[in-house]
Amino acid sequence: MIYFDNSATTLPYKEVVDTFAKVSIDYFGNPSSLHPIGKASEQLMEQARKRVAALLNVNTSEIVFTSGGTEGNNLAIKGAAYQHRSRGNHIITTGIEHSSSYEVCKYLEKEGFLVTYLTPDKNGCVSASDVRKALTDKTILVSVIHVNNELGSIQPVEEIGSLLAKYPKVLFHVDHVQGVTKVPINFQRANIDLCTISAHKFHGLPGNGVVIVRDNVKLVSLFSGGNQQAGYRAGTENVAGIVAMTKALRITLDEAEKGTDHLQQMSHWLEEELMKIDGVIINSPAERAPHILNFSIPGLKPEVVVQALAERDVYVSTKSACSSKKNAPSRILVAAGFEEKQANSAIRLSFSFSNTKEEASVFLEKLKEVVATMKKVVKIK
Repeated sequence: MIYFDNSATTLPYKEVVDTFAKVSIDYFGNPSSLHPIGKASEQLMEQARKRVAALLNVNTSEIVFTSGGTEGNNLAIKGAAYQHRSRGNHIITTGIEHSSSYEVCKYLEKEGFLVTYLTPDKNGCVSASDVRKALTDKTILVSVIHVNNELGSIQPVEEIGSLLAKYPKVLFHVDHVQGVTKVPINFQRANIDLCTISAHKFHGLPGNGVVIVRDNVKLVSLFSGGNQQAGYRAGTENVAGIVAMTKALRITLDEAEKGTDHLQQMSHWLEEELMKIDGVIINSPAERAPHILNFSIPGLKPEVVVQALAERDVYVSTKSACSSKKNAPSRILVAAGFEEKQANSAIRLSFSFSNTKEEASVFLEKLKEVVATMKKVVKIK
């Protein structure tokens, strides 16, 4: 099997699964319980919180455990919007956000908020200058995806953060789900107030994530209930998932020290080889995250290409997994200004540190077979 769909989800490390199983049995108590079994679970969870904070270089008190990227983006964006509505109702974001941010902003528009969707350039990027021009005295939040989940374009979050440092009443949220472990962020230098990550993007288990909430930032909680996690997220914590996620984050960050260069080399080699195939157009910018490569084959249906490759035990995707079943052009590519024929035929490759150049070579051969076969069918029709 060749799996090049790691931006959708990653294969959990065996050690992570083993940790989840062990903690589920040995630390099953509710962390809010006062008896020793509950206290043991709470202690283990707080150890994990300290470890995650150290790995991300933030304060322990700034870690809020969630169920993943969608909840995290909802908590950050809705929570900030409702908390600070009394001083303004304007939000700035981009047209190429993940659906878990984009749809939240669309929802908030129905709630009376004004949202500016910045248009990216041909490389799928916005600029600090774009943000500055959009700011008003009613702006309360800027929300930007760090690494775009389809194109791999990297937003200039440090430059945007430096700009927003001059506007202390404007909060800065970064969706770091695709960037974590692949494209590092210095949270302090970027002046980020809120940041989202998700475990299953770095070989943890689905259903676990983190929102970093700066100590001086206040949010309205999405859930009504108990006072868990400083009141930001009511509900019994998933201790086993939290501990397993912590292990996955540590292992993947260790892998990144040697694996990032490998991914960059493999991705750019694949780009060069793909360009040799008749009809292939590269959509991703040259300067991009090391693990994402997007291309189009206009005239061929991408979902058919994906299924044909899957029959050959090669797994890729058309766009974000959250949108892949929608029979429509990629919203991301359309927003970035791509022609409809490219947006209609986009295919995304996304890699993990365990993928090899040998796998990339096999993928190329299988893709050539599929393209040749499909073009014959198209010509017959």
